[in-house]
Amino acid sequence: MSDAQAGCRSCGATTLDEILSLGRTPLANRLLTSEQLDETEPTYALTLVCCRSCSLVQILETVPPEVLFREYAYFSSYSDTMLRHAETIAGRLIRARELTAESLVVELASNDGYLLQYFLKQGITVLGVEPAENVARVARETRGVPTLAEFFGARVAERLWEGGQRADVVIANNVLAHVAELNDFVAGVRTLLKEEGVAVIEVPYVKEMIDRTEFDTIYHEHLCYFSLTALVHLFHRHGLAVKDVERIPVHGGSLRLFVVHRDALGDDTGVRALLAEEAEWGVDRLAFYEGFGRAATVLKDRLYALLHDLKRGGKRLAAYGAAAKGTTLLNYCGIGPEILEFVVDRSPYKQGRYMPGVRLPIHPPERLLESAPDYVLLLTWNLADEIMEQQREYTVRGGRFIVPVPEPRIA
Repeated sequence: MSDAQAGCRSCGATTLDEILSLGRTPLANRLLTSEQLDETEPTYALTLVCCRSCSLVQILETVPPEVLFREYAYFSSYSDTMLRHAETIAGRLIRARELTAESLVVELASNDGYLLQYFLKQGITVLGVEPAENVARVARETRGVPTLAEFFGARVAERLWEGGQRADVVIANNVLAHVAELNDFVAGVRTLLKEEGVAVIEVPYVKEMIDRTEFDTIYHEHLCYFSLTALVHLFHRHGLAVKDVERIPVHGGSLRLFVVHRDALGDDTGVRALLAEEAEWGVDRLAFYEGFGRAATVLKDRLYALLHDLKRGGKRLAAYGAAAKGTTLLNYCGIGPEILEFVVDRSPYKQGRYMPGVRLPIHPPERLLESAPDYVLLLTWNLADEIMEQQREYTVRGGRFIVPVPEPRIA
């Protein structure tokens, strides 16, 4: 079951203009077991729209979060890039905020403790809130990170506040896009955050998605695709303000926001500069987004033609990265077992399962050297440097990678 959105997830306006339809697709992280291969997979409409009122780009369909997140296939610790990213921001916040054992750092959607572990090692009190029970268990048992297996919102924040827990730092990395009830989530951040505290929030940047034709980042878990303009509207509604903003390369191009209570705002020169830049490129005008659908179709056709020509020429092909974006790319482009032999991934949780829709088997990365395909389609293109370094032996033996975004190319 799912619901089609009647109004904007942020402001409630009903003036939503369609940007792109990817048709009906399976759930991106619903990896199949061998027992499920004979079952009919549920599929859901996947349509991208833009709100004329507050500029929020979003999808119309809402799959219940209990279906998507109670058991989750993504573990952040299997990416060396994400671990380095986490350690860097943790160290920076410890120094800048002068955090001690008396401080409290809370991460929302804390995954397997990949980030909070770096605060914990410095003796700082931490708390994770992670709805996926299997992932929260790993955080507690493997890294000793106290973790609530709950969906965060105003009610959870009020319970923590009543228990005397208010945060010096709230971290929400790559989670806001997954939240169906945006206003409830942000209201919870306001309640949880001390008056002098800061919320550090990272979201993929919609301009990068449009400019780089990153259509594969669209799937049912990603309900929203943010600009700073849309976020300022959202936070202002709840008495919060963006104090500073940075553009960072993670996840194909993201924004990192430093959010405070509005009374503690101070200088926000960088924020005003990026808002002006967004107004100039047309964040609030449909014309900016209209070419995205056409560009996605062109990329789809070029990628399929490249892979088809290689296969027809007798080459053997596989893929790397059983990620959510890979599900979207493979299903939208019609790339299945007639072209690819298998997918590899570092996560043991994914190995032995099958990709949604196309049902390609998922093996450990060692399979690349054992099977020696001629080409490997890099589904996790956002980690291209890390993966190609890890798989250097594969390329030394003559293997080649294909990077699909922003334009199909052989690396």
